[in-house]
Amino acid sequence: MDSLTKALAYNKQIRIYACTTTELVSEAQKRHGLWPSSSAALGRTLTATLLTAILKEENVTVKINGGGPIKDIVCEATKYGTARGYVGDPYQFYQYNDSGKINVSYAVGTDGLLEVKTIINNEVFTSTSPLQTGEIADDFTYYFASSEQIPSSVGLGVLVNEDNSILASGGFIIQVLPNCSEEVITDLENKLKTLKEVSTMVKEGYTPEDIIKEIAGENNYEILDTNMPLKWYCRCNKDNFTRSLRMLKETDLNEMIDEGKDIETVCNFCNTKYIFTVDELKDILRSKKNN
Repeated sequence: MDSLTKALAYNKQIRIYACTTTELVSEAQKRHGLWPSSSAALGRTLTATLLTAILKEENVTVKINGGGPIKDIVCEATKYGTARGYVGDPYQFYQYNDSGKINVSYAVGTDGLLEVKTIINNEVFTSTSPLQTGEIADDFTYYFASSEQIPSSVGLGVLVNEDNSILASGGFIIQVLPNCSEEVITDLENKLKTLKEVSTMVKEGYTPEDIIKEIAGENNYEILDTNMPLKWYCRCNKDNFTRSLRMLKETDLNEMIDEGKDIETVCNFCNTKYIFTVDELKDILRSKKNN
């Protein structure tokens, strides 16, 4: 089961959140039929959005459009550990020539923004930062430093099997707290230079606490919360689409009814299809006229 663990390290001078998201990203891959670059981009963004929501203790929406062939990446996550998301083009697969690794940067692009929206007391707050590399982790690292004014390091990774299924996925965020010494920062920077890729650690069976231990060192951290479950969840339902259809003009609804065919609506986030019969469309039109 996917989960997240929170910890303080280096005598409470560093905050670390680490998570595994293999099952969640696998669900996204299956629902959208994602190819490897699309899987890696969406999986990394889903993981980062979850980390951000839980860190902020607010529900968060992230949108990325770097001008690459993958088009938009849109993810939503709650502070309770649920997430959903989609990409504009799920059928993208590029590799780096020198290593054969998935090329996420090209698919995402770098000419655009990372946008983070939070809703606090029914007010929407939006912050943005320019994309740095399109690799997602670097872009979130820059976002926290520039928009949140918190020195951070974000690690994200998704491994994809040859059949396009997800082998491993996970991530972490490290944040420097106000009392942190330069000595600790230097030590942490040196550790990060030799740290295994997070996707490799997840593939090897590391738990979130194992990832934290790898970053902070043995007996150099304090667990605050552990095994917080993470899962894919979409809140769409037919009633939501009924309300959307009710907002259409009467002439548009009449055109649909006159065609005499069922219509199909699709949720962008989870690809669930909802069918509306002609009789249901007539009921929607009738209720619209009565209101």
